[in-house]
Amino acid sequence: MSQVLEAIFHRRAIRAFEAVEISPEVRQQILEAARAAPSSFNMQPYRFYWVQSPERRRAVARLCMSQKPAETASALVAAVADIGSLRSTQEAQLDWMRRTGSSEAELLAYNKKIKIARWMFAPGWLGLLNLLKWAILKAMHLWRIIGMPPVSRRGWFQWATKSTSLACENLMIAVEAVGLNTCPMEGFDNRRLARFLGLSPRSQEIVMVIAIGRKSPAYSERPQWRRPLEDTVRVL
Repeated sequence: MSQVLEAIFHRRAIRAFEAVEISPEVRQQILEAARAAPSSFNMQPYRFYWVQSPERRRAVARLCMSQKPAETASALVAAVADIGSLRSTQEAQLDWMRRTGSSEAELLAYNKKIKIARWMFAPGWLGLLNLLKWAILKAMHLWRIIGMPPVSRRGWFQWATKSTSLACENLMIAVEAVGLNTCPMEGFDNRRLARFLGLSPRSQEIVMVIAIGRKSPAYSERPQWRRPLEDTVRVL
């Protein structure tokens, strides 16, 4: 079995950790793995807030309802869906393409892609553009196969959450690969934690908080259960 598959099958949600130091080098490896995850239009609509200092970690653990994984973790990572970063990400990629010698044809193709993406994700004045997009795409769907992009702020956050979740999975597998463990948590005071992190309520939303550390020797894992493969997968 490859090391990647071993890390995937070995990963569990650990409920109690022992104190361990996470070096800056290991932290960078983990976060580099997270940002290598795929995302729609390569928009990377997420931010990670790595909380490692004891004082801030205690404050975040309290906002995670004092769950034991949060209280005993060596680091806490808040994964945030960020729909306010789209334009800056597009411009940064375009600048990177120019600096790395992309051809004029590649630059033109990416510029076209940017224009489509901006139209798809622009809210418009008082949301009127959303209604127009919805009507146009519904009409087009009558005679051709076409997807439906987000047409509301809630839809944009759902879209961003998908990419954020992919990055979170990369992060957790990377943590396992370097010999540490994780526990993803959805139980937290969203409003207070967002304020603690300094998030924008209009463009940023916390998806999950991931506790990172080394499994406590006193922690006993229960056997893992998953539905049988035949109850989960249909091969057509």
